[in-house]
Amino acid sequence: MPAKRSFNLNTESNDTILWDSFKNGDKESFGLLFRRYYKLLYNYGCKITPDTNLLEDAIQELFTELWQNKSQTQVISVKAYLLKALKYKLFKQLKNRKNHTDEFTDDLQFELSIESLKIEKEENEERVKKITDALNQVSNRQKEIIYLKFYQGLSYDEISDVMQINYQAARNLLYQAVKSIKKLLEQSFQLLVFFV
Repeated sequence: MPAKRSFNLNTESNDTILWDSFKNGDKESFGLLFRRYYKLLYNYGCKITPDTNLLEDAIQELFTELWQNKSQTQVISVKAYLLKALKYKLFKQLKNRKNHTDEFTDDLQFELSIESLKIEKEENEERVKKITDALNQVSNRQKEIIYLKFYQGLSYDEISDVMQINYQAARNLLYQAVKSIKKLLEQSFQLLVFFV
């Protein structure tokens, strides 16, 4: 009896091995990819749409299509590929839901909430509120790049792929997002000092 393969679900280095095995028809590898990325895809999708039924269906459809088609596309980053594919699928489904008379832009609503912030519990509520307020004032694209870079740990190459912008545009967008948030926080602090 052949030895059962085992993959460490916590290392990105195995993504390519899993992906190649899945493309060759290995159901176990496909299942591991699904389990590894479902939560990440779900969390990312929640930032784009509050409709959890639509989101769950989109993820299910994405993996069904992957299995049926077993794309021979060379994938450099499985994480970036799946995030981009889900974003495209959600965009398409949300666009189809709109009436033909309604305008729909490719600047999808991207929500960052207090729950998604990785701030230590001991931080006071006022600081959390100021950061949340600042995040809510930047553009949806800036929110998305902050989420991808700081909460998902994607590289600029991966972000470029997910957001369909070039490498330098990704760097510039993140720089502008951080600069905007810093400026908003400084203004908030100055107002606080003024009223004290």
